[in-house]
Amino acid sequence: MNSQRAKDIVASPTMVEVTCDGVPIYIQHVDEQNKTARIYPLGQPENEQEVALSQLHEL
Repeated sequence: MNSQRAKDIVASPTMVEVTCDGVPIYIQHVDEQNKTARIYPLGQPENEQEVALSQLHEL
């Protein structure tokens, strides 16, 4: 996923379905410079992690 699309998803008022390695996730923040995103699996905010934007896929 490119950084602009990830930022658009973060700013969207509607839920956009995105997965990371097949797991549905919520994007908290996008770091354009490092091409990463802070995410967590839906319903599991305690499992926050930083991943490469290339691992994210919009359904």
